[in-house]
Parts: sequence; structure tokens; C-alpha cells
Amino acid sequence: MKIYDVIIAGGGPAGLNAALVLARCRRSVILFDDGNPRNKYSQGIHNYLTRDGVLPVDFLRIAKDEIRMYGVRMIKSSVADAVKKQNNFIVTDKKGNSYRSKKLLLATGLQDILPPIAGIESFYGKSIFHCPYCDGWEVRDKRIGIYSRKRAGVELAISLKSWSRSVTLYTDGINYLKPADIEVLKIKQIKFFKTRIESIEGYNGRMKKIVFANDSSDHCDALFFATGYKQQANLPEKLGCKMNRNGLVVTNRLGETGVYGLYVAGDSSIDVQFIIVAAAEGAKAAVSINKQLQKEELVKRK
Repeated sequence: MKIYDVIIAGGGPAGLNAALVLARCRRSVILFDDGNPRNKYSQGIHNYLTRDGVLPVDFLRIAKDEIRMYGVRMIKSSVADAVKKQNNFIVTDKKGNSYRSKKLLLATGLQDILPPIAGIESFYGKSIFHCPYCDGWEVRDKRIGIYSRKRAGVELAISLKSWSRSVTLYTDGINYLKPADIEVLKIKQIKFFKTRIESIEGYNGRMKKIVFANDSSDHCDALFFATGYKQQANLPEKLGCKMNRNGLVVTNRLGETGVYGLYVAGDSSIDVQFIIVAAAEGAKAAVSINKQLQKEELVKRK
């Protein structure tokens, strides 16, 4: 079985940028991508200089065209399993094919947990979002709602006042607001509803109102949610990575984990989950991987 220098699991901005850097270092690279990015429902990438407003599908197409020029092998599949044997990693894809590498970079990313509201999927990415920094500008000055069944909703509601004067917090039947929270919400002129939500009404992906279980409703043009996320793949834990309390992989600033030769980059390991940051994380991890390979090659020559 051929031994690649690096296998990259995940074809998002972190994995793609890492592949670009490593290929330009003349490393043999194989990249797995199942074509299911976290932002596939997004109407445009933001906060990325020269790429602001670009559709995710176009961003990925441009990136893949660039790394093909350097001979990166790309396989349209996800990594189903990975084990470390001695100094190498053996990776198995969903088709049952196995590959071996000296280093392994996990860039599998995260998956957002959508609120359990009927019909929410048809609005996701168009008028329902998870990141105000990514989509707040597009709904500025509109009636913005925040969905959260935990106290994180209070902080998110306050932050969204930067984008609109009309901000409302929906707790979906959960009474977690403390007197101090209510006082802050009133000071910030943020309305709140504790009633359980039944559904969302709107058309063509644009929401117009939130319907409650008691048949009342509230007008809302855009909704941001704070319901958390989960790892797209269980590979980090399976390979022995340490996880923090938020379910993210613990790494150093270069993406190194506690497992020698195993790196993690992108949303799986950082708190600021921007595409531009994920790409930078991939580049840093790639440089660290190349330096580690160089050191090992020097030792072999001696």
C-alpha cells in the first residue's frame, strides 16, 4: 500500500488550504471530501477579503481547481474510520478502501443543531441563521428574533442589538430567565416570549411570523439560534484527541493534538468559526506538518 505524506479528511476551507500549502511543499497529499459542507445552505460567504458574497459552492469550486494544479489527489467520499499503527495512519473511506499516510489532518468541521421547529429547514440559510457576524448585515434594521432554550440566548440577543433596534428573544417554553436577565433585556429594550413555539410561517425561504402553541403569533423577519453544534465525524475522539467542554478538539496554535502526527484544523478545534479563520488554521497546520516531516527525514539520513 502506498504511503502518502499526508491524508486530509475534510474538503472545507481548512482542508483545502492545508492541501494547497502541503502540495506546494512537494508533499504527496490525498484529500477526502463528501461534498457536505456546514455552510451549504448559506446565500454567501462573508468576512473574507476578496471573497465577500461568493456562494459556498463557487468558493469550493475555485479552491479545488487551484489545488488540482499541484497534483493533490481528491476522493469524493468521507473517512469512515482511522487508526494509528506504529508511525503511520490507516484511513478507510465509506466505500471500504484503505489508505496509509505518515500524517493525518482532520478538517471534518462541525454540524449545526437546528431548533426543533416544524418547517425550519425551508428557511435555514435564507432567513434563519446561527452566526450574526456572517449574516447580521443582510437583515440589519429588520425584526430579528433569537431562539434559545438556554441562557446563551440572552447574550446573543444583546449582541444583535448592533444590527437592529427590534430584537426579540424566544425561549420556546423554557423558563430559564433569571430576574437579572429580565432586567438587562428590559434595559436593552429586548422583548421576550416564554411561550412554546409551534411553527414558522413565511414563503420562498423568508419567514414572516412565529406561531406559538397557544395560537398567538409574533412577527419576525429573521431568526438566529443558539442551540449548539456537534462534530461532523467522531474521528477526533476515536483517535484519542482531548475534547473541551464545548465539544471542540483541544490543539495548540498549530493544530497539533496530543497524538503525534495527528492534526486538527478548522471549526472542529476553534471558537471563532469564520471561513477565513478556518483557512488560516489549515495553512498553519500544513506548515507544522511539513516541518515535522522535514525533521523526521533529517533523522533518517543520519
